[in-house]
Amino acid sequence: MYRNGYQHMVLDEYVRQVREIMAERRARLGAISTPEQAHAYQQHVRAVIRRALVPQDGVPPKTPLNPQVTRVIERDAFRIETVIFESRPGFLVTANLYIPHDLRGPAPCVLGSCGHAEEAKAYELYQQFSQRLAYAGFVVLTFDPISQGERDQYHGSGYRAQVGWGTSAHNMVGKQLELLGDWFGFWRAWDGIRALDYLLSRPEVDPTRVGLTGNSGGGTMTTWLWALDDRFTMAAPSCFVISFLSNLENEEAADAEQCPPEVLGAGIDHADFIIAGAPKPVLLLGQQYDFFDRRGLKVAFADVQAFYDKLGAADRVELFIGPHGHGYYDEDQQAMVAFFCKHAGMPVVQKQTIELLPVEELWATPKGQVNEVGNVPIYRLIADQARAVAQKRPVHSPDTLKTRLSELLALPPSRSMPHYRIPRPIHRADEVQARYAVETEGGIRAILRRVCTDPPHPYSLDVDANVRLYLPHFSAEAELAENEWAIALKAVRPLFALDVRGLGESLPEEHRDNFFNVYGMDYMFHAYGAMLGQSYLGRRVYDLLCVLDLLTHEGVEKIHLYGRGQGAILALLGALFHDQVASVTLKDAPRSFMEWTQMPYVTWPAANFVRGILRVCDLADVITALDGRVTVIDHWGPTMQPVGG
Repeated sequence: MYRNGYQHMVLDEYVRQVREIMAERRARLGAISTPEQAHAYQQHVRAVIRRALVPQDGVPPKTPLNPQVTRVIERDAFRIETVIFESRPGFLVTANLYIPHDLRGPAPCVLGSCGHAEEAKAYELYQQFSQRLAYAGFVVLTFDPISQGERDQYHGSGYRAQVGWGTSAHNMVGKQLELLGDWFGFWRAWDGIRALDYLLSRPEVDPTRVGLTGNSGGGTMTTWLWALDDRFTMAAPSCFVISFLSNLENEEAADAEQCPPEVLGAGIDHADFIIAGAPKPVLLLGQQYDFFDRRGLKVAFADVQAFYDKLGAADRVELFIGPHGHGYYDEDQQAMVAFFCKHAGMPVVQKQTIELLPVEELWATPKGQVNEVGNVPIYRLIADQARAVAQKRPVHSPDTLKTRLSELLALPPSRSMPHYRIPRPIHRADEVQARYAVETEGGIRAILRRVCTDPPHPYSLDVDANVRLYLPHFSAEAELAENEWAIALKAVRPLFALDVRGLGESLPEEHRDNFFNVYGMDYMFHAYGAMLGQSYLGRRVYDLLCVLDLLTHEGVEKIHLYGRGQGAILALLGALFHDQVASVTLKDAPRSFMEWTQMPYVTWPAANFVRGILRVCDLADVITALDGRVTVIDHWGPTMQPVGG
């Protein structure tokens, strides 16, 4: 039960694709020999990055920040102001502003971006780097990320225990924003851009000497912001910059904000975000034992250094690798301070011992939560945005709907008849399941089963004029043995069942309970598909269409699809694109994609969230286009539990 004979199939296929893309990228970089060619490459990189990171509706307007300084904390060499500002109307950002005493004119400044620590700006290591910079004479603004520190978006909502904080919350809103064609990473970056707006509004700050640093998730934001905002003059990302391929090969699932859509398909890697800001000074920081593999960091540094060399600025990029595991520890902090002092034209001042403040003392809000002082939580902003998008959505004809959905799902314009292998059949007391490994593309195989009492020829693919095909929620083998509806379908034999990529026999985890983890391999495959400019759901639909082609080629005239849960979505979309589908029966189907944007907590896997689909249609539009061929038995709500309607 729960065989995993093709467990690494999807991972290996993505590795193959990304290796090819990175080989082409390396050839392009290697061909650069003049400053003019370097500038042309840089302009290409900047255009791709901006197209990938900025949402479809463009950059939001810079609305009033409405900043408030809520408290001032005096220290021996600096003061700390606790600050609240609005990065979007009603969307509150909490921050600490470190201002050295005895400034002689405008001082250099640094924007500090926090990693995935629950305390955020008050976390030990982030207090330390902020204080070290202040002791060295820098004005520092360190701000809380969404759902960390004082910005828990689910505080008081009743969903905090289910959603969690930090990365779990980020991945929750990340998949909801995908339905709108938006990207959570830009929401994070926009907070950083508005934080910089506030920092540069302060009279204590010199706008010609502006640093940027952060660790882990803060290293991510440092990398993205460096490519997005030209006002930064120097940067030091820590424990992030390696390569997309390194993370993929090491099976490191990255957060929603760490996976920019379409960049991989365009041949862009981590190092290119640094190259986008060349020849401004950059220090790449890492750790010897980080899960952000030091090998990838060294390769990224070599790419950046070689590019800077083409611009005659090789002395402006440096690398420092500390002796620890993941984290912004003393050695890296001191390397960053020395680097910023050097490029800000200041003497190097290193504070060895840092006295930490209690978390509560650094709060900008009375109780340490922005929802207590009128913050509009991000899930409400998403719900409002989704309704606005739906109101503007045109009604499409069936043909136009197919065209638009084909684009969103990145379906190829044509398909070749797939080859299939015949693995050993499965024999049970009362049935035999013949199996067919249908090779849909590259190294991908969709596993088709034929369930019969006693098929006379399990090593041949025999079909009738009418065929019933079951598409499971999770696993054909498991559901045909355990699920009442699937067992009832199986009772009228023969029945075909299909595991598309990443389901059933090609489940990426060894244990079925891990599949629905918000940080699991299924989520990672979806994220890499998006970065490749593909749609993971679209590739699953493609697997289904290839199998339908095969069945039709073998003599089937009418195909009746039965889809459950995730399989219901596949069945509905597959039927739209294949003429041989005579009927579709859906069980445990979602009521709508819109419903997934109107609730704070949604457990449907990210693979079912098609980027930008709510700008084109919803599930009801697909049902209408299928013109009476769809029967819906019942629905699952946003948490994959039975609901009425």
